[in-house]
Amino acid sequence: MSAGTVLVMSGDAILMDYHSCLGPIDPQLVIDDHLVPALSYLAQYERLIEKSNHGSLSTAELVLLGKLDLAELHQFELARDLSIELLKLWLTQYKFKDWKKTETRSATVTQTMREQRATEIAEQLSNHTRWLTHGRGIDMKTLRAELKLQIDDFGDDPVLKAAVWDYFWFLRDYMARTGQSTFVHAPHFF
Repeated sequence: MSAGTVLVMSGDAILMDYHSCLGPIDPQLVIDDHLVPALSYLAQYERLIEKSNHGSLSTAELVLLGKLDLAELHQFELARDLSIELLKLWLTQYKFKDWKKTETRSATVTQTMREQRATEIAEQLSNHTRWLTHGRGIDMKTLRAELKLQIDDFGDDPVLKAAVWDYFWFLRDYMARTGQSTFVHAPHFF
């Protein structure tokens, strides 16, 4: 879900309804022909380092720590940093581009404020201990309440709701018939 979440943040608006969800930001890297969640790998590495610093590392944990591939660890760090950087860049450049006044104080919004807000959202979405798993769906209510994201509920507009759901069912049928598991609709191709 994290790639989808990052892509959603590159839009001018976030459209969701009751059934929609986004996911935490947790890049997945292919290691030995399977996907490995970067943040889980980094969290366990940091846990082992912390135990080592306190002298409480078991022999088994020491062996595991010695088997870690530092190049892979670096790739996990780069993937984490890239996903956060893209999220911050795209939120600032697209989602927040028309944000002129704050809601509560009606203060003028500066570029620095946009960047700070984007950083807050990126940090919250990549908080592995908050979301616990890569596949966890975060619903519109939670995104609004906890992350304070402005989200347009397309369920409130019957015409838009019908159009979105018609497209969804059409696309789902098309993907099933063609055997595709991933699909990106772009302006110049379908």
